[in-house]
Amino acid sequence: MTAVTQRQPLPPPVTTLSADDARRAALRAQGLLGAPDRRGVTAARSASARGGGGRQEGVRGVLRHLGAVQLDTISVLARSHELVPYARLGPVGRRAVEAAYWSATPGAGSPAGPHSFEYWSHAACILPIEEWPHFAFRRRAFRARGHRWHVMKDSARSCAAVLDRLRADGPLTTSELGGGRKGGEWWDWSETKIAVEWLLDTGEVVCTERRGWKRVYDLAERAVPDALLHDDLDDATCIRRLVAQAGAAMGVATRADLADYHRLKGRQVDAVIEDSGLVPVAVEGWAKPAWADPAALDAPPRGRHRTTLLSPFDSLVWDRPRTERIFGFTHRLEAYVPKARRIHGYFAMPLLAGGKLVGRVDPAREGTTLVARQLSMRSAKAVRPMARALLEAARWVGCDTVRVDRCDDPRLAAALRTELTRTAGEAPMA
Repeated sequence: MTAVTQRQPLPPPVTTLSADDARRAALRAQGLLGAPDRRGVTAARSASARGGGGRQEGVRGVLRHLGAVQLDTISVLARSHELVPYARLGPVGRRAVEAAYWSATPGAGSPAGPHSFEYWSHAACILPIEEWPHFAFRRRAFRARGHRWHVMKDSARSCAAVLDRLRADGPLTTSELGGGRKGGEWWDWSETKIAVEWLLDTGEVVCTERRGWKRVYDLAERAVPDALLHDDLDDATCIRRLVAQAGAAMGVATRADLADYHRLKGRQVDAVIEDSGLVPVAVEGWAKPAWADPAALDAPPRGRHRTTLLSPFDSLVWDRPRTERIFGFTHRLEAYVPKARRIHGYFAMPLLAGGKLVGRVDPAREGTTLVARQLSMRSAKAVRPMARALLEAARWVGCDTVRVDRCDDPRLAAALRTELTRTAGEAPMA
């Protein structure tokens, strides 16, 4: 009798995307394709105070969709967490941005609840409060490690003292707790500062507010809504959610992209990718396999492209290898590079126009003048978008003049100065 070999079913065909398809999908997923027109920007401004679930619903909608907005101490035009919604919504008032992140809103018959909290994601980030349960795996990992990078003389006593103060006096800044430094360099933290940051790492303390640039610490049991605080998810559930969220925020991504978004390990992504809801795809020109959010494949990305300057910490460009792969654009933050070795400047901001990265500028402010200290453009086609982006950014931060100091191409520099003069005479942009 001849044995019959049962034929295994063939796997479903993998969707193939062109490099341009992937680029547009990434832009749409990041809220930078199909951006609101002038009337839409105005609507987004008013909606930013209310919050909501999408870009048209303001800063809170942007935060919820991106899943993480990176924080950084550098402030040139504005701090990075302000620049991220600006890039997507246009000139939203800076106070409205801060209020959208940090102002609590009372619920129906319930006390005010936070919209966001700070924690370790891609780096130190503002995260939607709804994501608190999904970082339980990271809080557990900190607790398992048992210490921060500093060594305290008496960690149990210091942590207990911080918790007692917060319990008795309510939310407090580091200075209100007793000070953040011993008196030396900025990294020479006091035991109180080490303790409160350790408690933040492990989830006993949370930051849901900043005053100025100071973190305000509170007991997690008091600040985090009860339904979220006690939703203790296992590691696999947490990571599956973060991988799916990263995929939705990027549109199309490789395994390394998915891991980098919330700084997961590759093996963690591998363990959940099949159950994440993301769809395997192949992208022309990409050497590695990729996955797409199903929504990114539903319809071709269409709409108006946003013309804007991007923070170097914007989630569209914070992953440098991905930025090079998608946009053919090499970008490095040079703020921590010695001045003599910088190529593009201290805080070079990429210029996004027509769905491509076509230039960069290192800005500064001198009174009411926005100064382009160093600037480069890929071609003459970038001159008009650069002029528009500089003028819009200047108006947003209260400047009425733009000055170009240096440009790597004298002909483009002359054309840009002419375009700035011409465009500045037009009606102000919304």
